[in-house]
Amino acid sequence: AGRRPVEEDRNVATPRDYYFALAHTVRDHLVGRWIRTQQYYYEKDPKRIYYLSLEFYMGRTLQNTMINLGLQNACDEAIYQLGLDMEELEEIEEDAGLGNGGLGRLAACFLDSMATLGLAAYGYGIRYEYGIFNQKIRDGWQVEEADDWLRHGNPWEKARPEYMLPVHFYGRVEHAATGIKWVDTQVVLALPYDTPVPGYMNNTVNTMRLWSARAPNDFNLRDFNVGDYIQAVLDRNLAENISRVLYPNDNFFEGKELRLKQEYFVVAATLQDIIRRFKASKFGSTESVRTVFDSFPDQVAIQLNDTHPAMAIPELMRIFVDIEKLPWNKAWDITKRTFAYTNHTVLPEALERWPVDLVEKLLPRHLQIIYEINQRHLDHIAFLFPNDVDRLRRMSLIEEGGTKRINMAHLCIVGSHAVNGVAKIHSEIVKTQVFEDFAALEPEKFQNKTNGITPRRWLLLCNPGLAELIAEKIGEDYVRDLSQLTKLHKFVDDDLFIREVAKVKQENKVKFAQYLEKEYKVKINPSSMFDVHVKRIHEYKRQLMNCLHIVTMYNRKPPRTPRGQAAPGYHMAKMIIKLINAVAHVVNNDPVVGSKLKVIFLENYRVSLAEKVIPATDLSEQISTAGTEASGTGNMKFMLNGALTIGTMDGANVEMAEEAGEENLFIFGMRVEDVTELDKEGYHAQEYYNRLPELKQAIDQIRSGFFSPKEPDLFKDVVNMLFHHDRFKVFADYEAYVKCQEKVSELYLNSKAWTKMVIRNIAAAGKFSSDRTIKEYARDIWHVEPSDLKIPTISIP
Repeated sequence: AGRRPVEEDRNVATPRDYYFALAHTVRDHLVGRWIRTQQYYYEKDPKRIYYLSLEFYMGRTLQNTMINLGLQNACDEAIYQLGLDMEELEEIEEDAGLGNGGLGRLAACFLDSMATLGLAAYGYGIRYEYGIFNQKIRDGWQVEEADDWLRHGNPWEKARPEYMLPVHFYGRVEHAATGIKWVDTQVVLALPYDTPVPGYMNNTVNTMRLWSARAPNDFNLRDFNVGDYIQAVLDRNLAENISRVLYPNDNFFEGKELRLKQEYFVVAATLQDIIRRFKASKFGSTESVRTVFDSFPDQVAIQLNDTHPAMAIPELMRIFVDIEKLPWNKAWDITKRTFAYTNHTVLPEALERWPVDLVEKLLPRHLQIIYEINQRHLDHIAFLFPNDVDRLRRMSLIEEGGTKRINMAHLCIVGSHAVNGVAKIHSEIVKTQVFEDFAALEPEKFQNKTNGITPRRWLLLCNPGLAELIAEKIGEDYVRDLSQLTKLHKFVDDDLFIREVAKVKQENKVKFAQYLEKEYKVKINPSSMFDVHVKRIHEYKRQLMNCLHIVTMYNRKPPRTPRGQAAPGYHMAKMIIKLINAVAHVVNNDPVVGSKLKVIFLENYRVSLAEKVIPATDLSEQISTAGTEASGTGNMKFMLNGALTIGTMDGANVEMAEEAGEENLFIFGMRVEDVTELDKEGYHAQEYYNRLPELKQAIDQIRSGFFSPKEPDLFKDVVNMLFHHDRFKVFADYEAYVKCQEKVSELYLNSKAWTKMVIRNIAAAGKFSSDRTIKEYARDIWHVEPSDLKIPTISIP
């Protein structure tokens, strides 16, 4: 009875069983190097780099590990011998989707580069039980599903209960004779899970340590409320909810208590761990007790990935002053020399501003410390600028008026020795506009570190055909030194190379078209242009402008060139998704258009899907309003994988144009200065609508229900926004965008000229390796030297 049918017999291995078997085999090759690396760090005691982030968007691990360990060919062969399909096995692994987009993926690329450069680096974050939601499209609308990524277990992590640590919340502050005490707190335990981070072919394996929340065993049972023992045990969930789910907000601040708990949870556990490791180190233990922390900034660098881990600043002060009994000034000097802060956005709605009342309830001692930091900071400003009360208001960590709030960016700037933006134009805006008062005070504190991407995942792993073709021409060293791609410039007129580059792109497109047909039941013509816009949906990224162009092309039928269109996944974002799907429905079912124009909304965009779509893309859409996209990193991935870029002079697009030559990108639209000018004059959407017949036609169709005949006023909110409160000025760039797209279509018809431009772009992509970015952080901020030493592996005789 109850016997399962034979194909599910526990003696018959499923593809998932084979995936886990392979994962465990590859993991066995990691552990020796992992242990050896950590042992080597203990012996040599180098300065440690701690990258603190609420997000690590890692994607899948198996193939990346095989590549970095140099095991891919051996594994491919073994799997083939067993009569299995390696790609099928790789598809079984769940993405580790512990991030929203750019910020979380940057952290993942940085971990890869830090290991490859031999830095003693650690990524610290939260082990979310549920990552970024799975996106389903039902009847054109976005529906979210929980991402239960740990359902089948995770072979790449190792729980480390021996390093479990307590984290305190709530309570009150007591002024005792021995000093200040934070008492009557609620305790949550932080259980670390370690994931190995292998460098590329250098035997270095670093650690990403993610904390999981656990209730202590006496949770809710201390107050002898034995009567409700069952309820007390059930209430353990309240504590453990801290690491339950990733907040899916990209570039938007939502001041929820659970989110603040998450931010403090990762910070408190991590700092205890850092101090434990510092005290246990050979270097630290030789010092006399009195001066034990003097060497702290020489042994520890902490990078704050945006303001999300900003509570680390008052927390380290609390440890130094309350627990280690350091005098305030010494503690503050050490703290400032330890921390550095990376700013990721200039959008005001994204800046974290926590209500004072909430912080007072959750972290009363930290609020006192923040007030003390602010008092000393403002005293200093008042000394330098007497009688300038408005400057004091602007520079305060506390925002008065209405509900009092803590400006976390101000806390980070004041508490760090270095502040950086993530592209030249962004760092300039940070210095001259967003934080101009702070930059005037300490100009040397503000730096630029242009983002990068790891060429291991974003070329070798996702585009082996192109990677091999490049290696044939310039050797394999470029994988660790991407600047060597400039050597490709001498092949830009090589007819054979041009044909080979075009052939690799065509193969990638055919493969992606087959994937779309299999997974989404849509047929696209692989010889059409693949015009791709993949990003989180946000008004500043202007998916709507792309949508208006699609409508315009549809209205001009028959279109000049065939093209396929792909896009990914607050009220407006959901309406934008619905509109794109509604337009797609009309366009894709119009017999006159046929296969000439297809619009596809790729649902559930994620790292593993990016690895498929990026190598197949012809045209990369980077069309944010100038001055709004801090950097962008998708733009770099497309450039490296042989797509051309249509974009504004925003973020890293500016530097891409600088590297490749502006004539090798399709640059259009307002520059930052033009946007500023238009803000001064006042942006009047109606004027563009009146002046541009094709824009008027497209908007009238959307407004009248041409794309939603059953609900004619479905998109009235979208149209109303475009006319009356479009901060991102879609209409102002529409005409330039459409004209630029015509130039794109014209060039695409000349396959050879197109491919030559592609080669020029690939040859100019070297700057955008995260290896280069990390070398700059190491030298300018962390003051450590990258090492190309290959850690010796233990040889068994």
